[in-house]
Amino acid sequence: MTIEADAPLSPIEQQRSQARAWFEGLRDRICAALEALEHEAPAELFPGEPATFSFKPWQRHTGQGGGVGGFLSNGRLFEKIGIHTSSANGRLSPEMARTMPGDGKTLDYVSTSISLIIHPRSPRVPTTHMNTRFLSTSQGWFGGGADLTPTTTAQRNPQAEDVVLFHASMKRACDAHDLSYHAKFKPWADSYFFLPHRGVARGAGGIFFDNLNSGDFARDFAFTREVGQAFLDVYPQIVRRRMQEPWTEAERAEQLSYRGLYVEFNLLYDRGTMFGLQTGGNVETIMSSMPPLVSWS
Repeated sequence: MTIEADAPLSPIEQQRSQARAWFEGLRDRICAALEALEHEAPAELFPGEPATFSFKPWQRHTGQGGGVGGFLSNGRLFEKIGIHTSSANGRLSPEMARTMPGDGKTLDYVSTSISLIIHPRSPRVPTTHMNTRFLSTSQGWFGGGADLTPTTTAQRNPQAEDVVLFHASMKRACDAHDLSYHAKFKPWADSYFFLPHRGVARGAGGIFFDNLNSGDFARDFAFTREVGQAFLDVYPQIVRRRMQEPWTEAERAEQLSYRGLYVEFNLLYDRGTMFGLQTGGNVETIMSSMPPLVSWS
């Protein structure tokens, strides 16, 4: 009997495999850091038992592949967290293909990504979002970024301590690879995370990049890893300081109101939401970005 060996991976599949391994490892380290914060949160402000993540594998209904959804709900410190990784082969619509880098005609694609959203219980602890991804049609590229959304007016000030710390961390990540990156990627985040119908920003911004293809996969992949590591370094710092602070009912009401902007942005403008829904992604993970409680005025 002859046993056939698996077909060797194509160069693009090898690149996707490297990116996938990094994203999944980053997910595990972020989950461990957030569960540690659940345990560390002061009991007088956050009573109850610390929550842990549950993980749900899923398969795509269209194309090959799928992912793992990580969920934390009703924690002491965090009301809701979604942290998800995916890896897929699929086929774009001709309309979508024309909007992406490449020849505009190649419909087959491969992708892998990590995406997270964190909704803290305390209005003193900022909401945050981070995602990075690798996607290839006739050519491959990276995209993603990280942003911070303080949910009280005072903390949304550009000079507020958390905002300054977060932006400084993202700038260091950019500067370590290309001194021109931050000057491009910070304004890109400001314009991307903006709600035209309200005339306001979703939060305090961060960095956003897309279609990153310098012609050197290793260089672009190294920068993408740097962004993920910078997020893992800075966000727990902010949480540890702010979770020690009591809050008022007025601040809680302000938090719920700001969360309305999150819902509106993700449903109306977010590219990841639209791409996931249009390419047969998992609805549960896509919609996990929605906050557990929200109000509109």
